[in-house]
Amino acid sequence: MTDPTQLSTHAGFLLGQLGFHTAYRFSDLLAPLGIKPRHFGMLKLLSAHDGRTQQELGEALEIHRNVMVGLVDDLEKRNLVERRRHPSDRRAHALHLLPAAHALLAKAEQRVAELDAELLSPLSPEDRARFLDLLRRTAEGNGLRPGVHPGLTR
Repeated sequence: MTDPTQLSTHAGFLLGQLGFHTAYRFSDLLAPLGIKPRHFGMLKLLSAHDGRTQQELGEALEIHRNVMVGLVDDLEKRNLVERRRHPSDRRAHALHLLPAAHALLAKAEQRVAELDAELLSPLSPEDRARFLDLLRRTAEGNGLRPGVHPGLTR
C-alpha cells in the first residue's frame, strides 16, 4: 500500500485537497444566507456591472445561456435581481440588483473574508501575499480566466 503522505509531494493532489476543502467550507458558510457559490459569483459581478444584459454577464462568466437563465431565475425568485428591458435593445434583458441583494452580498462578503482568514491563518502576511500571487500566476499560466470558476462552465 502506498504511504498517503507521499501524495503531499504532488502539487495536483495538494491543490485538489485544498480546493475540495475550500469549496465545501464556502458552501457551508453561504448556506445560512440561502445562496450557493454560483449565486455569490453572479451577485458579485452584477454589483460591479449593474444593468448589463444576461448575455454580457453570461459571456463574462463563461456560462452557457441555458444555465444563465436558470441562475437568473433563481435570483429573481429570491427578489435579489430583476430583469428589465434593455433601453436600446428590446430583445435583451438588463439585470439589476435589488436592495435585498446589496444587504445579502455584504453579509456574504464578510463570510468570504472570514474563510480567507481561516484558510490562510497558518501563513504570515508576507507568505499570504506570495501564496496568492503564485496561485494567480499558476491559474493564468494554465489558461484559466481571472475571476471565472471553471465549475460554472463545465
